[in-house]
Amino acid sequence: MAQTSTTLIATKAHVTTITGSDISFTATSGVNTIKSTSTVLSGAGKLAVFDLITVTGTTNNNSTFTVKSIVSTLEITVEQIVTAENSDGSTSVSLDHTGFVSDKAKGDGYYSQPDGVHTVAYQVSADFNANATIKIQGSLATTPAEDDWFDVSGTTFTADTSTVTSSANFTGNYVWVRSKAQSVTAGTVNSILLNS
Repeated sequence: MAQTSTTLIATKAHVTTITGSDISFTATSGVNTIKSTSTVLSGAGKLAVFDLITVTGTTNNNSTFTVKSIVSTLEITVEQIVTAENSDGSTSVSLDHTGFVSDKAKGDGYYSQPDGVHTVAYQVSADFNANATIKIQGSLATTPAEDDWFDVSGTTFTADTSTVTSSANFTGNYVWVRSKAQSVTAGTVNSILLNS
């Protein structure tokens, strides 16, 4: 089979922290929801699917979550389990955008290819914050859940103001691969490209 090129991320910018005293958490029938009555959570310049958010200011949900879906501008679902918690109207809850993952892409293991050779190229803006990291994660599961992903050794790119482009080769018969950016506080990922 010929090599395939996939764009894991086309353009993804850091989102400013969202704060509100009307943010609540619910878990119903396996659906974990973060919602508000008036604080805008998603839409232009706000949270999107696959964003990583670190929640602070709550009693039970101070943790990092991955946005699973957008229900409305005032409601999102997340991959991880939340603990039911109502807003009290006075406590300020913050949703800090700390990074993101890409959608999954088929790896060599998906096609039963024996070589498992992949190449990834990262390109970030010059103002992408120093010490933010981008890496590749793999999964051997056919339908991966959040806990099925693991970091692929040798693929981590740590940004600094002098290096805006980097690439890495990695080998493995991963069924799925994705990229993950962490500790992002400024700037833009211009692209993450994968050849497999």
